[in-house]
Amino acid sequence: MASRSGVPASTVRFYDSEGLLPARRSSSGYRLFDDDAVDRLNFIGTAKSLGLPLPEIRRLLDPWEHGLCSDVQGELAPLLERHLADTEERIAQLRDFAGRRLQRAQQQLAAIDRDGPCDPSCAFLGQDHPTAPNLMALPLASTNDGPAIVCTLDGSERTERADRWRAALTAVTGRVAIPDGVRLTFDPARAHVGELAELAAAESGCCSFFDLSLHFADPPTMEVRAPADALVLVHELFGEPDA
Repeated sequence: MASRSGVPASTVRFYDSEGLLPARRSSSGYRLFDDDAVDRLNFIGTAKSLGLPLPEIRRLLDPWEHGLCSDVQGELAPLLERHLADTEERIAQLRDFAGRRLQRAQQQLAAIDRDGPCDPSCAFLGQDHPTAPNLMALPLASTNDGPAIVCTLDGSERTERADRWRAALTAVTGRVAIPDGVRLTFDPARAHVGELAELAAAESGCCSFFDLSLHFADPPTMEVRAPADALVLVHELFGEPDA
């Protein structure tokens, strides 16, 4: 089968184990395929080349084998439409990332003229305001009528915390300005509210000047507030309100 189809034997065995390419067994335990198996393998290969995952390919195999071509068309058309939209969205995101973050980082890197060791701003290439105060190099400060603007985490802990927030905030669908802060709206299908609750509690423990409120609604939202002197930190960690 591998020789006739050009598909590696390991892949043929995998498709068999996943139920995509069922085979009979000989008395000696060898897999036995009929003549239609090569066509079935070609169909699976075409579907994979279009970016379809195995569960969607499995759905298509039944009408492909037992139905009419129009049945396959009816199942495949909406899948291709959705994958096309997702691909175009990813392309737009990558272009935006290359055109904004990477090019900005290049310009900022070229502008650095320093013979000594790096300072904290070097860790923030590509940000809109890399020289502004940030949580990675937060100085001790205090306000007249509020909590001290200070983070009790050390450098490595701050880096890990920031990475966890960045991962959690990929599910954000909108940011709206509110008094002293920003309200984040999350995609219910992608947001992990347990992780958000854990992060919010941890952030309140190390950065008490943040006021975080998580609302378990549909969709989930989170409001982040801080004193005026620390509002820039809210925007750096949680993002600026949408224009």
